Amino acid sequence: MLKRILDNAITLFVVVVVMFLFIPLDPAILDILLIVNIGLSIMILMITMNISEALDFSIFPSLLLITTLFRLGMNVSSTRMILTTGDPGVVIRNFGQLITQGDIVVGFVIFFIIVLVQLIVITKGAERVSEVAARFTLDAMPGKQMAIDADLSSGLIDEQQARVRREKIQKEADFYGAMDGATKIVKGDSTMSIVITVINLVGGLLIGMLGRGMEPMEALSSICILTIGDGLVSQIPSLMISTATGMIVTRSVSEGSLNADVMGQFTAQPRAFMTTGVILLFLSVIPGTPTVPLIVGGVALLGGGIFLNRRMAAQQEAAVAAAQVPEEPAELAAPSESDYYKDINNVYTLLSVEPVEMEFGYSLIPLVDESHGGKLISRIVIFRRQYAQDMGFVIPSIRLHDSSALGTNQYAIRIKGEVVAEGEILVDYYLALEPPNPLGEIDGIETIEPAYGIPSRWILPENKEMAEIYGYNVIDPLSVMLTHLAETVKKHAYELLNRAETIRLVDNLKQSSPELVEEAIPAIIPYSKLEKLLRNLLQEGVPIKDLATIVETAADAFSQGRDLDMATEQVRGALARTITRRFCEDGQLRVITLDAEVEKKIISSLTRNEQGVYLAMGPDLMQSIITQLAEHLKKFGDLSQTPVILVSQVIRGYFSRMITQFYPHVYVLSFNEITNTVQIQALGNITDQTAAQVQRRAVGT
Repeated sequence: MLKRILDNAITLFVVVVVMFLFIPLDPAILDILLIVNIGLSIMILMITMNISEALDFSIFPSLLLITTLFRLGMNVSSTRMILTTGDPGVVIRNFGQLITQGDIVVGFVIFFIIVLVQLIVITKGAERVSEVAARFTLDAMPGKQMAIDADLSSGLIDEQQARVRREKIQKEADFYGAMDGATKIVKGDSTMSIVITVINLVGGLLIGMLGRGMEPMEALSSICILTIGDGLVSQIPSLMISTATGMIVTRSVSEGSLNADVMGQFTAQPRAFMTTGVILLFLSVIPGTPTVPLIVGGVALLGGGIFLNRRMAAQQEAAVAAAQVPEEPAELAAPSESDYYKDINNVYTLLSVEPVEMEFGYSLIPLVDESHGGKLISRIVIFRRQYAQDMGFVIPSIRLHDSSALGTNQYAIRIKGEVVAEGEILVDYYLALEPPNPLGEIDGIETIEPAYGIPSRWILPENKEMAEIYGYNVIDPLSVMLTHLAETVKKHAYELLNRAETIRLVDNLKQSSPELVEEAIPAIIPYSKLEKLLRNLLQEGVPIKDLATIVETAADAFSQGRDLDMATEQVRGALARTITRRFCEDGQLRVITLDAEVEKKIISSLTRNEQGVYLAMGPDLMQSIITQLAEHLKKFGDLSQTPVILVSQVIRGYFSRMITQFYPHVYVLSFNEITNTVQIQALGNITDQTAAQVQRRAVGT
């Protein structure tokens, strides 16, 4: 039972404080509560002066409300006693006599000076500092979050450290936002003190003269002392709480307690002490000035400055000796930028290039900032995991950072330092992809979807449901940006596969197939050839997850004297099931085929030189193939399948490189890459129209 009460002590305390506004208190109890209030305010002030940062006392906004309510509750109780019995207790009466010292006018003047100092100087200043601190803290959040993400992407911190830093940023924003509102409570408390004082004075005089039959001067003397005492015992804690409020919101750049900061920063400037001492000594010789105090102060400051200067010099000498640094001033100072880069090894630090980067304009930062609900980072993590599962290749860390060089709504994707894709999105809109035959027209800003080049419109959120009814595919801005990033990374994944990643993949394979790796790599397949072979597969969207089959097949191919291109085709044939699954739907594969005569001409166009085999096709035949292909590709418009051209294995690789220049999203497969269980449906056939034209010309002549 006792433990349960202690667990809810603060809740019970707040309820009791609220009851003070209605329930009369005994003067002895009120005396105790007033002393508790003064002690609590002193304790809070001491805490704010000894913390190193504001979050060390994060309960302060709530505590500020509780102490203010506590103080107002006792004010109401003391006012009730002053107006009813005229005896609010020993504490209030003694404080009133202490400040008046027999002169009521002086007592009132001093009291109102204390109130105005608190209201105009401390409270108003703390309110302004809280407001500015809250605004700048919230404005700085996106930049801080991007810095954390950049450190995480570059490997300077791990996920746990990033999570802690994000939580700290969020707590700082919440704290300063709460302090911005809590300072209004302090201001209201100061104003209410003046109101209660006036009520006590006027009401007490009227009740004393009319209700108790006291003489005006007698009533004025008695009531004024009690009123001033009541106001003073309220203002002392209020003044301390206001000071603590200003103290805690000005601790943004502190490194230790206030005492440590003040002592450390003052004693670090001995010249200021000595200069001030000399000035005071100079003023002491001017006729009419207080000579003795100025001499005492000047000598004390000058002596203190000399002492501090000698102590700092001794500390520097000790530090130099401990570090065994040569006593040369030039070497003690930090090198300048020009001196730093005189060492050629330091210049190499400028040459590092991030594999993948994504830059944002200012308006897109909320999509990344997790503290504001941004989910881009978590979505990227999901994409990397899914791509690794599908393709067998781990995308390197993607560095995310803002860029002032971009427009507020723009973003850019860099591969190895160069921009390969750009886009622009509107955060407060949705992107509606236009269907072939929309049921209606929707208002919006016309644009092109960045990943696939589909005509689209940016529409307002209230038009989202109507757009879906009309047949539009509506996408949120984050998905638009992530899709563009994913497609760009997939397109350039083969560029991200380097020698180090190839070795890592081989080491991973060695755990499951040590004999295969020992036999084939690097004895038969050098790492350089394996890297190029894997790049060839990734470039055409073929997964490299089954690395054991790839290495085994490539080893057989290279053992038979095949070149890299033929070895790649042989590996693709071994991955037939994987390729079929990737491009086939429901057991059917819709393709475009080549006429036999066209294939013969392509084969005859293959030419070998010192660099290998390449395709030297005549311009008429190439133009004819590209023109027919454009017509046949329209038939894939209503199909969800990726356009596929089916050719023989001999020309597949060379023909694919030629077609990719004109149609990057068209895949070229060979017959031996398709399993026997698939039903092939030809949607079109590319024929030799150049021969037909020659025949027509011959007939015409």
